[in-house]
Amino acid sequence: MEQFGNGRFSGKKVVITGGSSGFGLATAKLLADEGARVLITGRTQATLDSAREQLGNNAIAVLSDAASSKDIATLAEQVKAEFGTIDALFVNAGVGRFAPFESVTEETYDEVFTINAKGPYFTVQKLAPLLSAGSGVVLTTSVSNVLGTAMISAYAASKAALRSMARSLARELLPRNIRVNAVSPGPIDTGILERSMPKEAAEQTKTQMTQENPMLRFGDPVEVAKAVIFLAFDATYTTGAEFPVDGGVSQL
Repeated sequence: MEQFGNGRFSGKKVVITGGSSGFGLATAKLLADEGARVLITGRTQATLDSAREQLGNNAIAVLSDAASSKDIATLAEQVKAEFGTIDALFVNAGVGRFAPFESVTEETYDEVFTINAKGPYFTVQKLAPLLSAGSGVVLTTSVSNVLGTAMISAYAASKAALRSMARSLARELLPRNIRVNAVSPGPIDTGILERSMPKEAAEQTKTQMTQENPMLRFGDPVEVAKAVIFLAFDATYTTGAEFPVDGGVSQL
């Protein structure tokens, strides 16, 4: 296929799961604007179509469910057909569920772990054969995996599992010269709170989180995207690490 642009990432091929919104879309935009060819996935066709329009000719949008083993296997086949090999993989698809520990159902627990832990594990497994030597894998964890935060116990545990995978997969893929790291976002203004709870509760939560953050603000998705790109391409002597992008909330 024709390459577009002469940017820093011209000729690079990148796969981003959960790339139709939030961190994934912000990362795809930065890469596509610099000449990379980007394949993004998402579960909602309308959102994917919108993202594809924003990204332009350097992007391919694929309807794929991170919770489906069948979809993950099909995705690997599609990536091989479109790209052959890839230079970076950003495993970003995830879901958050807010509920008190006492009322979390088994169904919710299973959904969160399937999408946030099982899905990423097998996504890396299926796409690893397509990763070029020297490539980078980035997983999206969360500051919640090191903080005891109410209302997100299952989510936090699933992200802690993913953080552990970053280490294990980094060790196992090291002989192939593939690095695996994680980006750990704190409070970032992606609209997830507004989508996950009533408006008044979302506003109250955002106010509280802002006041408790050392930088006294929410982050921007672009700030996460820049960290992802650093880990994927520039951090050539780093593997198994987790990079916080959180205003200092997990450190100070």
